[in-house]
Amino acid sequence: MDAADSGAGTALTEGSTGARLPPGDFGVVLATLRARRGWSVRELSRRANVSEGQICNLESGLRNPTSTVAAAFDAAFGAEGELVALSGAGRRRAAWAGSVVEAGPMVAGYERVLGELKDIGRSTGPGFVTSSMKTITRILTDAAPRAVGEQRAEIWLLASRFAEYTGWMAQEAGNPAEALRWTNLAVRWGAHGGDETMAAYALVRKAFIAQHRGDTCAAIRFADQAAGHPAANSVIRAHAARRAAQGHASRGDASACWDALQRFKSHAAEVTGDRAPHWGPRIENGGHRLLEASCMLSLRHFERAADLFAAEHRSAVPADSNSQARFAVRQATSLAGASHLDEACQIIETTLPVLKRIDSATARAELSRFVAQARTRKADPGQLSLINTSAALATG
Repeated sequence: MDAADSGAGTALTEGSTGARLPPGDFGVVLATLRARRGWSVRELSRRANVSEGQICNLESGLRNPTSTVAAAFDAAFGAEGELVALSGAGRRRAAWAGSVVEAGPMVAGYERVLGELKDIGRSTGPGFVTSSMKTITRILTDAAPRAVGEQRAEIWLLASRFAEYTGWMAQEAGNPAEALRWTNLAVRWGAHGGDETMAAYALVRKAFIAQHRGDTCAAIRFADQAAGHPAANSVIRAHAARRAAQGHASRGDASACWDALQRFKSHAAEVTGDRAPHWGPRIENGGHRLLEASCMLSLRHFERAADLFAAEHRSAVPADSNSQARFAVRQATSLAGASHLDEACQIIETTLPVLKRIDSATARAELSRFVAQARTRKADPGQLSLINTSAALATG
């Protein structure tokens, strides 16, 4: 019995249906449970003996489950009849027509789900959470017009947060056009909820997208626009300074990069101890020393970058698999640039299994940088084989 099998009968064993299953209609619950287990659609199809197409239709809300199909999923997840019970609620969206939606339970429940899906996405990549994100976003945007007053605004704001993270997952999947589409939806829905800060943060996201397509001038321009946006707060300005610093470093402008690093430190200090920011990752994730290390790498100050990564990696890098992998590859690239190819390859050999699992476009871009740098060094046959394996993974 594998780890996923061993948890099948215990993951849903406390409380009533509402306490044991994540909130949402049948499709949302199915997608979220699948994401929790790290199962692909194909894997769930095999375990439940339900076709992949039917699973996709159920998760997207295009079809409602029969009791027989619900029972098959119930057995696969060890849900002890709860999915069968939930299947009767599969058509409740139609009942919203002409009625007023009570936002409180919906917002509270889906806020918890958003946090959970973000944790899953950071550790497993976009493939396991995107379906859930899109389905919940559809439910929220259907419900918002049927709420009133402040409750309507709360639903739109939550839909905006889901859209922003869906855009991030699209970028992680290597689809920048889709990432921009979802980011623009997040801006629109944030405005429906009375929050203009998303419009400022969206410029940060556009800077990051431009950075990863190699357009450093656009990245810096978007970062500067974000910092100067009327709705920008200290958190957004810190994010903008981070993007500006990395953009200037990529262009080889050490002076402008240093100025941006100082702005990042100043804005980050203003939000220390504050409530978690509404948009984007926590500012303390990968603090200013790791940002400096990343900039030194882009500036080709390899020894300095390697020293900073070595000093900060254990204490400053967030614990999720995606961040750990990306910063490990940056450290390896710095070591390769500093002619420490043996140490670099040791890090890459340890990190490759994680990179294969999370399937992140941004992590693959980091791996491409390592390959390019490593190939400038004299490698023994074992190192050359590892570099070639890395190159194959980096190209997807």
